[in-house]
Amino acid sequence: MRKHSHLFIVFFFGLYLWSCTHQHGQVENLIIKGSDTEVNLALALAETYMMEDLSISISVSGGGSGAGIAALINGKTNIANASRPMKAEELLLAQERGVNPLSTVLGMDAIAIVVHPQCPIKELSKQNLGDIYRGKIHNWKQLGGPDQEISLYGRQSNSGTFVYFRDSILQAEYSPKVKQMNGTAQIVEAIKTDASGIGYVGVGYILEKNGNAAKGIKVLAIKSTDHTLAYSPALLENIQQGNYPIIRPLFQYTDGKPKGKLLQFLRYCLSEEGQALVQQNGYFPVSKMYQEQNELALNTTYAKSSLH
Repeated sequence: MRKHSHLFIVFFFGLYLWSCTHQHGQVENLIIKGSDTEVNLALALAETYMMEDLSISISVSGGGSGAGIAALINGKTNIANASRPMKAEELLLAQERGVNPLSTVLGMDAIAIVVHPQCPIKELSKQNLGDIYRGKIHNWKQLGGPDQEISLYGRQSNSGTFVYFRDSILQAEYSPKVKQMNGTAQIVEAIKTDASGIGYVGVGYILEKNGNAAKGIKVLAIKSTDHTLAYSPALLENIQQGNYPIIRPLFQYTDGKPKGKLLQFLRYCLSEEGQALVQQNGYFPVSKMYQEQNELALNTTYAKSSLH
């Protein structure tokens, strides 16, 4: 799994393939921009796909869901990756610009709550979590931990993760004490050096292939209410069975129904091979409720084929 700092990543592997295959015909360029949560996964999918189809060059960059959606509206990207649905004002602006956003769901992402390994807390309820980020709970001793002020780390406001966490967990505004970090990597690095810190990140970013958290952080189990069991996002079965309570779809937006190479790439992402890569990168395959939506958008079904 990739866990390197990718505050703003552009994948240039396609340029190398272009130089190797130009004599065989024109190479088509595709641009993917948006969610930092999805950027490592998008890189893996692009790299694998370009190895199989030498007639395409795919560049991938992050910057946040809002940046990707803005790029789509302004005609600067073919795919906008977003870890949240488009906002009403974004849809209105797209309509004014003659852009018709169409969404597919690439996979499912669990939001992991991370703390320093020295933190004795092992689990929280969603209510606890909301109270922490609203500022109602401000000291770990209120949760049975040490007498330490809680250091709050979160994403910047143009992040889809910021919006999702606010709307689903806080259901209110963030405490002004939340430190807004420029990407998932900054949150992880901050937690590693702050014994009183807490942060939220996409689980695929911080779990090793063996299901353990990356070195220097601890993943908390979360329970839906104070009276239910707590579940860890590190176990795939907790996601598949719907037990882990903080999970969301990862979107890919295009301008209208995709065609040509763009359509072929999106179909690859949803193929058996593509969904295997989704899982290998720490995320989860598209849930059944979104499969029908994807099939309608791409005029396809979930099959074993990858490139055709």
